[in-house]
Amino acid sequence: MGSVSIRDVARHAGVSVGTVSNALNKPDAVSPDALARVRLSIEALGYVRNEAARNLRSGVTASIGLIVVDSQAPFFQDVGRGAADEAAERGIALLYGSAAEDPARERMYLDLFEEHRVRGLLIAPVGDVSRRLRALQDRGIRTVLVDRFSGEELFSSVSVDNVAGGRMAVDHLLATGRRRIAFVGGPLTLRQVTDRLDGARVAADESGLPVSVEVVATPTMSVAAGVVAGERILARPPSERPDAVFAANDLLALGLLQSFVGDGRLRVPDDVAIIGFDDISFAAAAAVPLSSMRQPSTTIGATALRILLEEAEQDDPVPRQTVYQPELVVRRSTDPSA
Repeated sequence: MGSVSIRDVARHAGVSVGTVSNALNKPDAVSPDALARVRLSIEALGYVRNEAARNLRSGVTASIGLIVVDSQAPFFQDVGRGAADEAAERGIALLYGSAAEDPARERMYLDLFEEHRVRGLLIAPVGDVSRRLRALQDRGIRTVLVDRFSGEELFSSVSVDNVAGGRMAVDHLLATGRRRIAFVGGPLTLRQVTDRLDGARVAADESGLPVSVEVVATPTMSVAAGVVAGERILARPPSERPDAVFAANDLLALGLLQSFVGDGRLRVPDDVAIIGFDDISFAAAAAVPLSSMRQPSTTIGATALRILLEEAEQDDPVPRQTVYQPELVVRRSTDPSA
């Protein structure tokens, strides 16, 4: 038996093809009796709508593209889960791509999702892709920035206040008596990293205390990069080591903690305090439970998806910036009494 068509359903139900189409797409426009007959016929015949053909006619698919900085980072996994759960509730597929902190790979996913005619795009940018995103919007592909505030207000965005987070992290370190602070993170081309560093410097400048904030740059935001940064700090003479480290994310902080605990010369937090950013699930389970700046990661993903779908239905949406405040979570890596 060949595939069942919409005409077969119409004949079986004794209604027009237009009525079947409305039953599938605008059920409120169909009488209850006709709607019941169409649904019974669909079940009896085993009809499955041809979404591929429908998408080809409309020029868009019922899918959303999501591009993140690094899919291995637990924060972006949580963002993706929040977006995916929201999409699933609405019957929409989420196409997922990881730029792996590589602008060229990011451009490749932008090309791919445009070719797939996605309905919209969520992106946590690695490079400066504003011009490309504007071109996509001109072609009808709405875009919402994730984990990045849209300073130009050309696109809607959902983010956390990274400057405030950096400031809160260093304020906390200063309150525990730390004065020689190392900021570990990178690449410094990532806006999230530079915003957190800016916040750290604001806290130091406004404290009125003799505080130093040095930058220990890393090529990636990974545990391995944190381990290497920790080894670089350990290689210094004791008088030149920081007494606190603010890591740009928890993976870096966990790598630093691994270096210090494994070496044994720097005790955490007695000799050096460590605070991270994101508050991933591994933070509380670390050898020394890790203090961190908590982000509402799944909420960020779900909110971005909702905004994107709302804008996809509007002719000329006004960009809006949704900014969540981070939350300081204190554990033993900065406070032995926590």
